[in-house]
This record gives sequence, C-alpha cells and structure tokens, in this order.
Amino acid sequence: MDDNSQVVELNDDELARMRGEYGPEKDGCDDLDFHWLDVGWHVLLRRWMSDAQRAGVIEPNAMVLATVADGKPVSRSVLCKLLDESGVVFFTSYASEKGQQLAATPYASATFPWYELGRQAHVRGAVTKVSADETFEYWSKRPRGAQLGAWASQQSRPVGSRAELDAQLSEVTRRFADQDQIPVPPQWGGYRIAPDVVEFWQGRENRLHNRIRISNGRLDRLQP
Repeated sequence: MDDNSQVVELNDDELARMRGEYGPEKDGCDDLDFHWLDVGWHVLLRRWMSDAQRAGVIEPNAMVLATVADGKPVSRSVLCKLLDESGVVFFTSYASEKGQQLAATPYASATFPWYELGRQAHVRGAVTKVSADETFEYWSKRPRGAQLGAWASQQSRPVGSRAELDAQLSEVTRRFADQDQIPVPPQWGGYRIAPDVVEFWQGRENRLHNRIRISNGRLDRLQP
C-alpha cells in the first residue's frame, strides 16, 4: 500500500474556491446556436468528439452512463462505440449490474464530458439491445486481449482476489489458444440509447453557459 501520510488534502475553503474559467478561447468557437444542429444532433456530437480528440482528450468517446436500480440512479463511465441518427451504442455484459438494470428499466442517460474544451453533451432515451450482426461487427474489431477479458470476467460478481481473476484469464487464454477467431460470449453485446432528449452545453463567462436542447423535434435554448 502506498504511504499517503504526507499528502496534504484540500480543505473546505480551497474546495469551495476551486473552479475553471470558460469562454470562446477555451473551445475556439463562437456561441452555440440553433443552426449548429442543422446537420443533425448525431453529426454535431461526432464533431465534438473529433474536436476533443484533436485537443488531446483521453478517450473522447467516454460517457457517464446512468441507469436505474429499484428507483435509485447508478452511474459509471463507458465508451460510445457506434453513433448514428438512431442512437448511441455501447457494449457490455448483459449479466452485469447495468445489464440487469436495463432489463428491468430499459431507459438510460449518458453524458459526454469534455472538460478541456468546456463542453458536454447529454442524451437520454429508451434502450434496446443491438442486433447480433452489429455486435459481431464490433467484436471483430476488438483486440484479442479485450476479447479474452470479456470471456474471463463475470462482470459485477465478487471475486476473492486479483490472483483469482488472473487465473480465469489464463484459463480462457488456454481454451482459445488454437482459435484465430474468438467467438462472442453469449452474455455479451451492445445496447443502443435512442434519444428522446439531447442537450449540448458550452461553457461561457460568468457561468452564463450556452445550452441547447432537442426534444421531440423541438429546439430550445435553456437558461444555464
């Protein structure tokens, strides 16, 4: 265990004063406006991901996914792997906690935070599983190590130790050693969030941020 005895922690006053400044110089763009959405929400979202990638953001396709468990929100970070006008797609184990939560309540929200650019985007809507063909197409692009990891991990279940987890990986590595193509695990696949609400947020001076929401085909500018 690391020795953190000499680490000086933030006090409450420092925490309260901690904030960044926003403005056009942060993202290099004019104010977000309705005409930005003329290309479609999915095109603008992809453009903002591309801007984040050029700015050196680590994993610009990362999003905070929120699901519901017994009426209580649960969130975690996942990666967007497909994006088009039909929705935002991520992949996971259907047997995971989020998979079970989506089976019970097939509705979710996802927020893409790009702090370096002072931007974020938010989508929320009904969730469905993607087709087996879509899952296979993405699975075939995953590194072999990631494929083996998906077989080895019984996601969200307790494990006795790191050594036990490593042993599970060793076992599946041996099992598939002679196979060039590793099959998709039966409990693994993609989910698509089909948004009924999309919001784009752009930080501006004095906390008077730009917010534009698309809901049921209607565009609204929201107060920050």
